[in-house]
Amino acid sequence: MASLQLTVLGSGTSMGVPTLGCHCAVCDSPDPHDKRTRPSVMLQYGGRVVLIDTTPDFRFQAMRERIDRLDAVLYTHAHADHILGLDDIRPYNLKQGGVVPVYAVESTQETLRRQFAYVFNGVPTESSVPAVEMHTIGAPFDLFGLRITPVPAQHGPQPVLGFRFGNAAYLTDFSAVPESSKALLQGLDDFILDALRYTPHPMHSNVEQSLELVRELAPKRAWFTHICHDLGHVEANAKLPKGVQLAYDGLKFEVQI
Repeated sequence: MASLQLTVLGSGTSMGVPTLGCHCAVCDSPDPHDKRTRPSVMLQYGGRVVLIDTTPDFRFQAMRERIDRLDAVLYTHAHADHILGLDDIRPYNLKQGGVVPVYAVESTQETLRRQFAYVFNGVPTESSVPAVEMHTIGAPFDLFGLRITPVPAQHGPQPVLGFRFGNAAYLTDFSAVPESSKALLQGLDDFILDALRYTPHPMHSNVEQSLELVRELAPKRAWFTHICHDLGHVEANAKLPKGVQLAYDGLKFEVQI
C-alpha cells in the first residue's frame, strides 16, 4: 500500500454555501466550485473507506461520490456541522452486517452520546439505529494498516484535532496551532487547512493567518477549506500564491503513505 485517495466531501463553512437567504455574488454564483457542503474528507486505501467527520450533508455527499462502504469514522470535534450526519451510517451497518468503528477524544464522545442518546442508551427499538464501536484517540494509531497521527489545535477556547496520514494532513476548524503540533506537520506534500474568510474570526483561521502557517510549514501544496461565502473560487484563487488553492467539493488527489 503506497498511496491513498483523498476526496474532499465538503469544503464549506457550518452554514454551507450558498448560505440560506443570501443572494451575494458567491451564493448566486453558477460556478459549481462555489457550491460548498459542510466540511469533511474521505480516505480510500486498501479497499477501505474512512471518513473524517460526518456532516449534516453526509447523505448527499455519499450519493454524489457513490460511497458504497464505510469502514471507520474519525472525528475532529463535536460541533453540529461535523457530527450530525452520524445517523446516515445506518445503511452501511445493514449492508456490511456490522458496526462502524468511531474514533474520537473523550469530550467528543460525551457529546455524541448526548446528542445521539438513542444510539447509545441500549433501549430496545424496532427501528434501525447506527451501530458504532467507540475508540478513544490518544497517541498515533494504526487504522487498517495506515498510521494516523492526531494533531491537536485550538478552535477558539475549544481543543480540536487534525489528522496526519502519510504525506498529507487535514486541519479544519482551528484558530491556533501549538508549536508541538507544527512539528507533526513538517514535510507535507498536501495540507488541507481552515481558511474561513479574509477578515479575522475568533474561532477560525482566516486567509492571511493560514497563508502565514503555510509559509512556516512549507508543504508542497496547500488547500484551504471551511470556506464561507466571502471567497469566490475563481477570484480568491487568482490572489493566492503558487501552490495554494481553495479546496472544493469533489476534489481528489493521491497521498503517498
